[in-house]
Amino acid sequence: MTLPHTYLMVLMLTILTMICWGSWTNVLKFAKGWRFELLYYDYSIGVALGALLAGLTFGTWGAGGLTFVNDLSHAGTINIICGFAGGVIFNLSNILVVGAIAVAGMGVGFPIGVGLALVVGVIWNYIVNPQGNPYLLFAGVALVVAAIIVDAIAYRALAASKSDTGDKADVIARKASTWKGIKLAIIGGLLMGTFYPLVEIGKKGESGLGPYAVGFIFSLGVLVSVFFLNLYFMRYPIEGSRLTFKDYLKGNAWVHFLGILGGLIWITGSLSNFVAASAPKALQIGPAISYAIGQGSTMVGALWGVLAWKEFAGGGPRVTRLLVLMFLFYLAGLILVSIAPLYAIQ
Repeated sequence: MTLPHTYLMVLMLTILTMICWGSWTNVLKFAKGWRFELLYYDYSIGVALGALLAGLTFGTWGAGGLTFVNDLSHAGTINIICGFAGGVIFNLSNILVVGAIAVAGMGVGFPIGVGLALVVGVIWNYIVNPQGNPYLLFAGVALVVAAIIVDAIAYRALAASKSDTGDKADVIARKASTWKGIKLAIIGGLLMGTFYPLVEIGKKGESGLGPYAVGFIFSLGVLVSVFFLNLYFMRYPIEGSRLTFKDYLKGNAWVHFLGILGGLIWITGSLSNFVAASAPKALQIGPAISYAIGQGSTMVGALWGVLAWKEFAGGGPRVTRLLVLMFLFYLAGLILVSIAPLYAIQ
């Protein structure tokens, strides 16, 4: 399989993770009128397809460990279960976060949902596999938490600034959607922080899976569970009327393509992160650091929401100042996390 052997290569992979994880949900914006529950079927297909293609290419090329097929054949039962369970838990958490984005925008779904996932995931990943400088790592996480709080304040200020525009019913509806999105993002973020350590456990031991193989098992967990989890959310939707599988079949080629594309983009980022976390121990990277840097996707997603989709338009100078402060906190936090491997405590 193909693995990185320098810190620069690992850093490039985690930056790719950050871009992919923070950008894939833009397909929701392009698939106008297509409910996210319906798009999620194609998204899951894209995740599984991307993991399989990566395993048969990068997971087979190179001299770094077992090939993709051999890796799968020697895997232990517990390792497979953990990798699969990671996919199932991620799927539930992602549906909730995507639901938050659908009702309240990318600016709330990403900073709160994915930011919380970063905090939970980094702490658990560090317990599973402690590498890097813990002081720099957790100081960076603390700054990310500060960014999440500032983002919530910015949304509150935005709601207040718009309270004088439109009729009273519209104002009440906007506030209800925003707080519903925040609640969904919190629950989804807490769950999302638990999937990555399960993936890491799937890589442990003599029968542990390599990053490409565990990524494929993980993707199967996503694909299989979507037919149970998504059916529930279609019957009891986060927002809007009930849906059936017949509604999915009514979609045109464009919306199906967008869903698959979203899954391909997301799994590209995930596999990049799994591979980065599998770098030689001498580099002092480890899952906590690679996951934390990858979760800079929060900032990427918020940037899309602010710059491309104008989700904070009309908020006034106070909201603008809060957004700038949020991005500064995120950036400072990510810098501390990024340099943690360079100052590891021996």
